[in-house]
Amino acid sequence: MKTVAVLLAPGFEEAEAIVTIDILRRLKINVRTLSCIDSRAVVSYHDIPMVADATLSECFDDTFDAVVLPGGPEGSVFLAKSASVIAFVRRHDELGKFICPICSAAARVLGGNGLLKGRRYVCSGDLWQQVGDGVYVDADVVEDGNLICGRGLGKVFDFALTVAARLEGDEAAARDHAEHIYYPW
Repeated sequence: MKTVAVLLAPGFEEAEAIVTIDILRRLKINVRTLSCIDSRAVVSYHDIPMVADATLSECFDDTFDAVVLPGGPEGSVFLAKSASVIAFVRRHDELGKFICPICSAAARVLGGNGLLKGRRYVCSGDLWQQVGDGVYVDADVVEDGNLICGRGLGKVFDFALTVAARLEGDEAAARDHAEHIYYPW
């Protein structure tokens, strides 16, 4: 069974996280939510408290098939400044695991720490103008090697279904699920 770490930082965009977790779990992918602070309790961008499965420090040495980085103005800034988050993402990227930022996370977390490495990506708004090490693409979801990026909240279903399809190597199952939930993917 494939495993995914979803990194939750204070101020994370809750809908980007929850929809992605929901889609992946519906498709029988093992998702672990990891709080990037010392407590499992994390408060989202719109002040919704959530309890993560574990903390990043507890699972830092674990290896996942994918790492999902939800956006959110405050959440992505927190992730970008966290040495442990950057080390965790860097290790997974070097192992060829899927790195999956959505919204502001591609620009702030990856672009802000030299982790795009010239790859194509998408992010929200005009944050791409601050990124020097990637190639911005104006699309809803952009894939480049092991990097899967989503534009933002309005495209979270496309993002989550793409991540699921790539993890499982089976786009048909993801398409069947999209039809099941009445989503035209």
